[in-house]
Amino acid sequence: MSESAKYSALDLEKWPRKEHFEFFSAMEEPFFGLTVQLDMRKAYQYCKAKAYSLSMYYLYAAAWASNEVESFRYRIVDNKPVVFETIHLNAVQLRPDKSFVFTYMPFAKDFESFLKLAEPERKAALDRAGLGITEDTKRLDSVHYSVLPWIDFSSLSHARSFSFPDSCPKVSFGKLVTEGDQMRMPCAVHVHHGLMDGYHLGQFLEKLQAFLDQSR
Repeated sequence: MSESAKYSALDLEKWPRKEHFEFFSAMEEPFFGLTVQLDMRKAYQYCKAKAYSLSMYYLYAAAWASNEVESFRYRIVDNKPVVFETIHLNAVQLRPDKSFVFTYMPFAKDFESFLKLAEPERKAALDRAGLGITEDTKRLDSVHYSVLPWIDFSSLSHARSFSFPDSCPKVSFGKLVTEGDQMRMPCAVHVHHGLMDGYHLGQFLEKLQAFLDQSR
């Protein structure tokens, strides 16, 4: 993990979720998830007017929401809960041969700055062989993103090693679908139940939609 990744320990004895953390962390599969439909009309119109990549825009929107909701900055280090100052992005990127490579992208306070930081990281990732795993793609201070633009899914699961102490949220976006004057996209979110509950997941989704609506 990068030395620049700053976090502080949560006081477990004073944390209202102490028993929740211990209960769910003892499970073989402590993650839970759900799939929602995002309203993409305003985001699509905004990106078209600005000539922005829609996929980069909704990835950034999710990263912004992750940093706004404290529980999305919680991770488990040495079996104890901590909170990071800033959460970055680790996303899969499709190669021309249709294989994918893991790609780290640092978060920034605004979308334009994010694009400038992300572009060299995206190019460097495409030059790496295989999965392109680096120290940055293994960072705990990140959310794992994937995009399945070919599939209008209603549910989604992830390959996971139960022996690996994972605590990073996973966010997946699907196919952009137009129905009449509506435009929607499925979004699946999986999170560690020891670190958050449905209420916190709802906070994240509300902020994500607000960003897409330009009403944050």
